[in-house]
Amino acid sequence: MERLARLVIGHRRWVLAAWLLLAVVGGYAAPQATTALSYDFSLPGQPGYESNLDIIEQFGNGGGNPPILVVVGDREQPVPISAGETVGRLAAQAAPGARVASFADQPALLSKDKTVGVVAVYPRPLPGSDVYGAALPAVKSVATQVQESTGVPVTVTGQEELASGGGGGGVDILAETLFGGVGALVVLALVFGSFLAIMPLLIAAASILTTFLIVWGLTAVTDVSFIVQYLLALIGLGVAIDYALLLVTRWREERGHGADNAEAVRRAMVTAGRSVLFSGITVAVSLAALIALPVPFLRSIGFTGLLIPVVSVIAALTLLPALLLTVGPRLAWPHRRSTDPDSRLWHRVGVIVVRHRWWSAIAAIVVLIAMAAPLVGLQLGQPTNDSLASTGGPAGAAITHVEESGLGAGLTAPVEIVTTDPQRVIAAVSDVDGVAAVIAPGSWTAGGRSVVDAWTTADASSGTGADAAAAIRTAAEKTGADVGGAPAQNADFIDAVYGNAWWIILIIVIVTFALLVRALRSIVLPLKALLLNVISLAAAYGITVLVWQDGVGTQLLFDQDSSGAITVWIPIAVFAFLFGLSMDYEVFLLSRIREEYDSTGDTDEATVVGLARTGRLVTCAALVLFLAFISLSRVPATDVKILATALALGIIIDATIVRGVLAPALVAALGPINWWLPRRLRPSAPHEGGHP
Repeated sequence: MERLARLVIGHRRWVLAAWLLLAVVGGYAAPQATTALSYDFSLPGQPGYESNLDIIEQFGNGGGNPPILVVVGDREQPVPISAGETVGRLAAQAAPGARVASFADQPALLSKDKTVGVVAVYPRPLPGSDVYGAALPAVKSVATQVQESTGVPVTVTGQEELASGGGGGGVDILAETLFGGVGALVVLALVFGSFLAIMPLLIAAASILTTFLIVWGLTAVTDVSFIVQYLLALIGLGVAIDYALLLVTRWREERGHGADNAEAVRRAMVTAGRSVLFSGITVAVSLAALIALPVPFLRSIGFTGLLIPVVSVIAALTLLPALLLTVGPRLAWPHRRSTDPDSRLWHRVGVIVVRHRWWSAIAAIVVLIAMAAPLVGLQLGQPTNDSLASTGGPAGAAITHVEESGLGAGLTAPVEIVTTDPQRVIAAVSDVDGVAAVIAPGSWTAGGRSVVDAWTTADASSGTGADAAAAIRTAAEKTGADVGGAPAQNADFIDAVYGNAWWIILIIVIVTFALLVRALRSIVLPLKALLLNVISLAAAYGITVLVWQDGVGTQLLFDQDSSGAITVWIPIAVFAFLFGLSMDYEVFLLSRIREEYDSTGDTDEATVVGLARTGRLVTCAALVLFLAFISLSRVPATDVKILATALALGIIIDATIVRGVLAPALVAALGPINWWLPRRLRPSAPHEGGHP
């Protein structure tokens, strides 16, 4: 780090010029990159996904793409069969190549009281995010036409319509980033009390734009998930600001101790810079582990997500020192904050926690266990119909009519079965518990094979519905049929990801442990840090389940119903991001405690001083990330909201209960044991100071 500091100090103008060029080119590349992102959720080698590919290839529609549902009637009076015939015929004309089933010739699509009938339309899907971008407006036009001509209520619904209706339009990633940036600027202004608040934002802007430039290059050689744009912009904002905040705070501290500008930059680099480096590597390692999963879109999140901390670290260790050398002292005006990093509030907290170490640790653990308790009931799936329909509107009301009429909530996501003997499949599947109905229209044939649709009484995203869909799949496969549809593909996703998760988590833990042993020169502190991360993650998961799956506070916070399930990919993605981000704060805190212990040899004093000197820093850094995740939660997609909720909760829980109370309490309680390191692992030469 000393060598890098000298290099930057000696070539500051070249460093500034290089970053300016990257930022300018990155500004051009960002919109190009977002346009080139992929909406592919493929699962190569998984039977449900492969069956869906076969269905699309042979029939041109369906598979993992749910049907558009045209609901005729509103439960007020019987619907005319002729309306079903008309909707089916016109829908087939409006969406060429669509597979259509109407209640006019499929009694299973007509409620027993004949007040609600459904026409299911499987259009040809388009590439990109809006798979029914052409067909959905055309079918809605048909619905309007039939309603006007017959006077019978006709409404278009289904998962695609519910999702688009609930979203209220697209999301401008630039607007969301600016929203998070403004919140961060307010926090930084309170921290520094000067124009230095701008410095971390400049680092974040350069990091984000450079990362988008790299992603643009990656899109030319591989698919990169659209989710990456939100993560790069908003998590990149938080991470880059965190690292810059750490370095600028240490630079101000060294300036307050009388060092000149260049010497203050050098000292900040060799102390706080080292913590930034280890923190960034830890975050990158946890995200890189996603690359090992056999799911392409998660792999793309992994190898592009790891760019966030890597580029942020490089910017913090090169661009930031160059800026501090060039304009740092001038931006320190007006000087409304002391350069002393000690916080009186966190000093008092440290004294109380150390004095009552065991009670503090027990109280924190009890609270965290209570938060984690809902995790026991975790249900993986997709957002339920009720959640998607909670924003109201005609589509939401129509799906409610379907469910209340007894047609079956699973009609929005049927199990699609391909067979050469449809009657045998119908006989095998009809008696399965939880099956609402089975249909096999005569027109659903191609190349000697037929498609049979079976759907569940309960929503396929609920636990009961998922179990029934799995039973349908088992019964159909026993007849020799191939089974696809969204429920089968979701089940395969869970098997593919979570069947491999244990060894991926093991790799992350081992690599992180090795990094922390090197950074903290202890065996006990890294073990404790890993244990606390597990507790912190469990608490974040638990509250997320409580809010989104169980619906506690969902209406109040997000003005929509609970999802009824946690989207299948979110827990592993949350683990990858939160594990590394939480470890940032552990490194910040424990590194400073280690530094103070090296100076005094007193664990209690080192804990109090370490917490006093990092408490405000960690709190502000966490608040910046929290605001970034609040911005992320404004994205209309329910699964992105769930992800943002888990990340925001995890950061706040970790920065307050875990790092503010539990971690220092355990350090004080363990005393000299904290610093144990086998002789063969001890450095042979004096250790270079390296702490925030």
